Amino acid sequence: MEDFKSGLNIIVDFDGTVVTHDYPSIGKDIGAIPILKELVRNGHGLILFTMRSGKELDEAVEWFKKNDIPLYGIQTNPTQHEWTTSPKAYGQLIIDDIGLGCPTKFDLNLSNRKFVDWVKVQQMLKELNLIVCPLCGNRGEYVIGGSFGESVQIVKCNCKKI
Repeated sequence: MEDFKSGLNIIVDFDGTVVTHDYPSIGKDIGAIPILKELVRNGHGLILFTMRSGKELDEAVEWFKKNDIPLYGIQTNPTQHEWTTSPKAYGQLIIDDIGLGCPTKFDLNLSNRKFVDWVKVQQMLKELNLIVCPLCGNRGEYVIGGSFGESVQIVKCNCKKI
């Protein structure tokens, strides 16, 4: 797991959130990869918090490794044992397809169940100043490219440094 540097502890669900619902298999890519990488690049720690356990949890953790997305915690915040015995993972933000207010969408070409709309999540994160352009520090006018498994890259920014 990655050492936490600064920023928020962000709890992230797996099925329906970073991939489509296809449990017990790993679902299809829904565009989470570049946004999750951007959150880590901006100093936030990702905590995987899912109903998966055993082999299925190991496969979800492997998905993060395969996509070069470091996790700060798995099923728990690694520092919370110092101040609580609660099994609920502690974080300042939760991204979960069943969370009230989390933007979701249907795309029958990918899944017969709703899943997180990462284009809208990206915009919300920019509005909350949680992700910034790595070229100029701009907090809202840049566009992250490289969705669906490609590498993260800035494809448009008002700073004109691209």
